[in-house]
Amino acid sequence: MERPINVNLHDSLKDVEDRSCLVMDDDGPFVQRMARALAQRGFVVSAVSTVSEGKDIARLNPPAFAVLDLRLEDGSGLDVVEVLHKHRPDARAVILTGYGAIATAVAAVKAGAVDYLSKPADVEDIIRALAASPDEKPAPPENPMSADRVRWEHIQRVYELCNHNVSETARRLNMHRRTLQRILAKRAPR
Repeated sequence: MERPINVNLHDSLKDVEDRSCLVMDDDGPFVQRMARALAQRGFVVSAVSTVSEGKDIARLNPPAFAVLDLRLEDGSGLDVVEVLHKHRPDARAVILTGYGAIATAVAAVKAGAVDYLSKPADVEDIIRALAASPDEKPAPPENPMSADRVRWEHIQRVYELCNHNVSETARRLNMHRRTLQRILAKRAPR
């Protein structure tokens, strides 16, 4: 069930006429949930799952807003930000990632993104980032991920990058293979 619309967030975009928004992520259920949540808040959403589709939309019909995953199988969301800003300089893009690092955050801002958020990101946080004025500093998150959750997310990402190879993941994380297997068998911490 969707949370009620935050009136302040809705009001911050009430004067915006063009609410076209590109949502790009290779996680199908996530894309659909995000597209539905943004549509319920007044955005006209185009949802795609590849960088090539995102670039096509950015070239042919550049949206006013974009919510883009950083890493996809066929490339990077940063490539879409660059194409989008080439065809629509006033577009506001937010980069989402499950594997955040300072270097990629800096690269996202240099490419033209207005913000860089870690997954799982709340739709209100995304809208707040899209609507924020350039001189406005972001508020700290209301419920940040716990250290255990950040560790778990990092392990999951490395495991995914190693094509679900436990031995290779353990080697890259400098961790014993059995310890890694126990962590992977558990549910995600909150």
